[in-house]
Amino acid sequence: MVNRRLLRWEEIAPLIGRRDPQLSRGQARLERCASIGDLRALARRRVPRAVFDYVDGAAGSETTLLRSRQAYARVQFQPRVLRDVSDVDLSVPMLGERSALPIAFAPTGFTRMMHHVGEPAVAEAAAEAGIPYALSTLGTTSVEDLAAAAPHTRRWFQLYMWRDRVAVEALVRRAEESGYDTLMLTVDTAVGGIRLRDVRNGLTIPPQLRAATIAQMALYPRWWANVLTTPPLEFASLTSTGGTVGDLLTEVFDPTIGPDHITWLRGIWPGRIIVKGIQSIEDARLVADLGVDAVVLSNHGGRQIDMGNVPLELLPGVVDAVGDRLEVYVDGGITSGDIVSACAFGARGVLVGRAYLYGLMAGGADGVRRTVAILEKEIRTTMQLLGVRSVAELNPGYVTLR
Repeated sequence: MVNRRLLRWEEIAPLIGRRDPQLSRGQARLERCASIGDLRALARRRVPRAVFDYVDGAAGSETTLLRSRQAYARVQFQPRVLRDVSDVDLSVPMLGERSALPIAFAPTGFTRMMHHVGEPAVAEAAAEAGIPYALSTLGTTSVEDLAAAAPHTRRWFQLYMWRDRVAVEALVRRAEESGYDTLMLTVDTAVGGIRLRDVRNGLTIPPQLRAATIAQMALYPRWWANVLTTPPLEFASLTSTGGTVGDLLTEVFDPTIGPDHITWLRGIWPGRIIVKGIQSIEDARLVADLGVDAVVLSNHGGRQIDMGNVPLELLPGVVDAVGDRLEVYVDGGITSGDIVSACAFGARGVLVGRAYLYGLMAGGADGVRRTVAILEKEIRTTMQLLGVRSVAELNPGYVTLR
């Protein structure tokens, strides 16, 4: 026999979940996101489809992006146990300064389309986390305005080489005068990739009001209200073509970019130079010979060439070839504690783009902060379970690709 009794309120009340009164409703939603995948799902519900697909999509069949993610799924860690991991140091030196995490926020274009605050919200979260943030040439905030909005953020400036070299030099001078300490030259955009989601969604820069667009206003009224009541959504450094981002890249960027452009930049830029978009050991050697300070092994998040290679798989060979001459970073497909495996294979750190954009779409600056919190916890936990006390201890002995 089971003895039963009447429930009393004082017994039930402690079991009822309540939102922390110090958190807004939006912050509470973000706190329930336990992974970057959760932030992605929340972002998908909060912005129009074309905006989400601009972030989420890649070029062509999107095979390059898929391969990048599959590479991290092949990672197998080799933990060591019986070690004191009560105190773990997640910081790394990045181009002469200490970063609190082995992460830099990657440059992303048209950021105010994801959230009306845009780049300043990302830079603010970066400053709080103690990591660098790279402003894109295709940003929607000028170099001067970002410097004023985020004076305590370590700021890098990402540069695309335009056909108009005079305009490029003027932009580089503005970045120097505004306190950016590192120039990141992206070299994988001789022409724009074919991003089919953008074409199919009819996404133009700036967004145009079509019948389908107007219909979506009813589904995302807050997003549209913010777009229509804040400054025009446009590039801060470029005049829009009215086409897709791929169209813009093809029309404006210089397809003749070569080693001489890097030599020229070294002559006009006094700070450090990163070359982003390296996809072979041969090109890594080439730019190392040109005296750059770092490379980013990158397939542009799968957004340029389809059926491309995978930065993580390229990483060990590049580190062996040039790792003693410059710092090696990696990006593409990174949405979790994958960061630890990249560092174990020899990367100084990683660049994260989509992950923080999911957070930005999901909840503005608070969403970017949540991205950092998720990644920080995953890095710390993975390192503790591996038996390492600092990022510097990571080495290929802790990781293999199945």
